[in-house]
Amino acid sequence: MARGGTSEEAERLVEEAARAFDAGDPERALASAEAACSSAPRSVAALHYRAAALAELDRTDEAREAYERALEAGPDDLDLVLGAADFLVNSQPGGDPGREWLERGLDLARRGGRRARRAREDDLAAELALVEGVALGQLGDARAALDRIEAAVEGLPGDVDALLERGFALFELCRFDEARRQLQDVVKRAPGEAWAHHTLGLLAERRGDAREAGRRFERARRLAPDDFPEPVHLSQAAFDAVVEEALASLPEPIRRYLANVAIAVEDLPADDDLLPSDPPLSPSILGIFRGSPLGQKGSMDPWSHFPSSIVLYQKNLERFARDREDLVEQIGITLIHEVGHFLGLDEEQLWERGLE
Repeated sequence: MARGGTSEEAERLVEEAARAFDAGDPERALASAEAACSSAPRSVAALHYRAAALAELDRTDEAREAYERALEAGPDDLDLVLGAADFLVNSQPGGDPGREWLERGLDLARRGGRRARRAREDDLAAELALVEGVALGQLGDARAALDRIEAAVEGLPGDVDALLERGFALFELCRFDEARRQLQDVVKRAPGEAWAHHTLGLLAERRGDAREAGRRFERARRLAPDDFPEPVHLSQAAFDAVVEEALASLPEPIRRYLANVAIAVEDLPADDDLLPSDPPLSPSILGIFRGSPLGQKGSMDPWSHFPSSIVLYQKNLERFARDREDLVEQIGITLIHEVGHFLGLDEEQLWERGLE
């Protein structure tokens, strides 16, 4: 983080903020940074420390405003650009605002990466490539994400975060054997990396190795209980009852569309559901529409002679939901999303209509 200022007092306060940050005291860092900002309102270092301290304190909306203010003062400060991009990508709120934060973070990482490469700031370029890859992955473009993450791995050899993100991207692209090898390497380097254990559990589950999956999921829960709460577990009959409850709660026009669409439940998506798409669909999808969209059936369509259906993936939905009430809601959202596909809408059109 840059530590320049516009006055001796500001420089002293920035140094105090830096020491507090290094000591793990974001409250004191914030107080020193705010005092530095009062002394030198355009000090990029003071503005950066203020934003970073707010982020560390989980005051995310204030941190977002603080980072934007800092970027106005120092748009070419690569340390600041990296900090802002990383914050936006990894701290965004849920829902539509989260997408806007991701896209802003992605734009910052891309522009910062280009400047870092021109300046031959190789480490910064690699760190920005990693942030770019994470943003692309969260926005659903795993192929582009892997390309940027590979650049980060090359520039940051042995960096566990980069290797972990590479494993995630390989998993999302259904390159399961490669993902497993990469994540096994991660847990050798960092045995306490909960997300690596969790994803290895997902891979074991797909292989049908219930014992290994259970062991990995339990390890992830012990390491990061807030990230991996105990999932909702329902019997087949109970899950079917929840599906019926979700169907009954849908708006009447949606139920009308579903009258001619079969609803099926399966544990997990099969390779045949994922791999025909280019790029493949995510193994974590909650549901899928099988069939031809409304109005596109024809004699040359191989799906024409089969009824349209929506498949819900029980294990993915149970893992995604926080409790039974949330499960009902997520099933309803998934059904509406797949009805959108039945109507012939693509992913962007679904998002524009709030069906994503």
